[in-house]
Amino acid sequence: MIASLTGVVSHVTLDRAVLDVGGVGYLVLATPATLAGLRVGQEAHLATTLVVREDSMTLYGFADAAEREIFETAQSVSGVGPRIALAMLAVHTPDALRRAVATEDVKALTRVPGIGAKGAQRIVLELSGKLGAPGSEAPTGAAPAAAAPGDRRDQVVEALVGLGWTAKVAEDAVATVLADAGAEAVAETEVASTLRAALRSLGGRRG
Repeated sequence: MIASLTGVVSHVTLDRAVLDVGGVGYLVLATPATLAGLRVGQEAHLATTLVVREDSMTLYGFADAAEREIFETAQSVSGVGPRIALAMLAVHTPDALRRAVATEDVKALTRVPGIGAKGAQRIVLELSGKLGAPGSEAPTGAAPAAAAPGDRRDQVVEALVGLGWTAKVAEDAVATVLADAGAEAVAETEVASTLRAALRSLGGRRG
């Protein structure tokens, strides 16, 4: 298994990046929050896992090992594949997911696109005791670079549109999150945290 990659970022889109490692370009799927921390032309390090299917081999990248562990463990739940596991990490941090499972917070889990009430209940049941205790997340790796408020707004709106929301819904959600944060907080909030807050406010809605 390819457990990690360190290389120069040669391409970034809404759902994937290409890392040049020793002249070989590795295509990696990742959450918008992880991708927001990558910059073309700069070196990056990602924890990775390789998902092998009969007709494909797909590499997934994560900001740290904690995210990778959640991604892999979540797929032990019946009906949860790589797409939903990645969506879980797009909406919640690893520690937030631990807390949701530990407290049986079905509502928090249904904010993830693709997870309904029954699916959330199954996740709570099947992941109980498997994710570790809330608060066990240790910070690893460098934090994504902060963006200016205007740049951050555009990046988050673009990411939400890529995840399936319309531009109008995405713009309204981001405006609400930034307004709630306040002027001083806005200047310091990173793209990743703004994106997660917008995803939580949207839940499973589309339109």
